[in-house]
This record gives sequence, C-alpha cells and structure tokens, in this order.
Amino acid sequence: MNLNSSVLPLILTVLIGSGVKAQTLDISENLVNFNSAEGESLLLESEARQDYFPLSIQFVTQNNLAYCGVASIVMVLNAMSIEAPEAPEYRNYRIFTQENLFNNPQTQQVMTAEDVRRGGMTLEQLGLLLASYSVRVEVHYGSDVTLDEFRSLVVENLQRSDNFVLVNYSRPSIGQERGGHISPIAAYNEATDRFLVLDVARYKYPPVWVKVEELWEAMKTLDSVSGKTRGFVLISPSLSGNEVLF
Repeated sequence: MNLNSSVLPLILTVLIGSGVKAQTLDISENLVNFNSAEGESLLLESEARQDYFPLSIQFVTQNNLAYCGVASIVMVLNAMSIEAPEAPEYRNYRIFTQENLFNNPQTQQVMTAEDVRRGGMTLEQLGLLLASYSVRVEVHYGSDVTLDEFRSLVVENLQRSDNFVLVNYSRPSIGQERGGHISPIAAYNEATDRFLVLDVARYKYPPVWVKVEELWEAMKTLDSVSGKTRGFVLISPSLSGNEVLF
C-alpha cells in the first residue's frame, strides 16, 4: 500500500498520539524519537515504508518482560492476514494474540509459552516459531552479513508489500537499558540512513529511528543462550507451507 503525505499525518496521530508516549525512559542522543517533529518528518520523507502502515494497525505491547518476540510475531502474522486461531476473549472472531499463538501443536514443538516466559527466545527459535505457521522465513545472523548486505536486504523488504522484518539486537549497543530485544523494523530513511524500530516494549521505550550501522553492530553481539550472534529474520508468504532458511 502506498501512503501519500495527506494520509500519513492521520496515521501518525493514531500511532504516537494514543498512549504510546506513556512514561517511557529517556532515549540517548544517537536515537531519534518517533514521537517528535523530527521523527515524524523522517517517516514522511521515507520511500521504503511499505511495512509501516500494516504494522502500525497491529502494533501491540508485549505482555511481559520476556515476550518481545511473541508480540513481534503476533504483529507480523496479523499484518500478513495469516489464518488465525480462535480468540475466546473475542467470541467468534479470529486473530493472533500473545495468548493463542502457542495453541498450534507445531509451535509447541519448538517451544512453549512457559519456555518463553522463563527465558525469552533466541534468533533461531524466533525463526522456527514463525515457520510453525504458513510463512517463509529467512534467518540471518549478524555475524554472517556485512553492513551493506544488511541494509540492502532490509530496504528491499521495506519497499515491497506483504513481507516483514524482525530484528534481534542488543539494547546497550544502541544506548538503551538491559539485554537482547526483538521488534519489527517498519521504515527506512535514506537521507539519514536510519531504520524505524517499532519497539514492542511500549511501556519502556517509544519507537525510535536508529542508524543502520549501529543496529548492525547491535545484531553482531553474542547471545549467551545460543552461543551465536543475534540478527534478523525476513518473513514473506509461502506457497508451500512452513519454510525456514538459515
């Protein structure tokens, strides 16, 4: 979906003017707060922003401190209109939620909700959980891609509809608190070479524009659980059912 400048201001108002600000932590000077005049301008000036609108409609806050990956997966699956399970809390309506994501037997074979609550998830587990539904997933470790490859792969994805990017990165590497985190990338601003990360920990940080090189460095950090670096996943529709590529 192409978003022109007359439509975007309304979308911006809906996303950043409806409680996202909350009482979030201050962000470091290397980041640009999306909830600012500069942050809004960066989106308006972006050409690679096809993921922004569908993700903003499905934007959710992670249910607990370990559920950043779960919230990110739910956003993407709903944005892709993948056939969703029943959600009893919404009567006869179907939508992916952070509660029903694990109702799929194939998902439970990867890991359970309790597994995630205890320790979050690695990049590999993120890819496998996504692939337990009918999508195509490409898993890229930060150690395996150059800066130019990272930028090129993500920008190409952001320029096309119906496919998405989730990034697994170290918060301290970009000037934020605590450890590893997962969230969707929604847009790219070429003039400033920044990606817009829609942070699902909305109680803690707002969406931010981060320099591509800084995010790349943050992906190359070691995940102590897997013993591998963090990275990113590309998600697209699949004609052949579940598919995951490493």
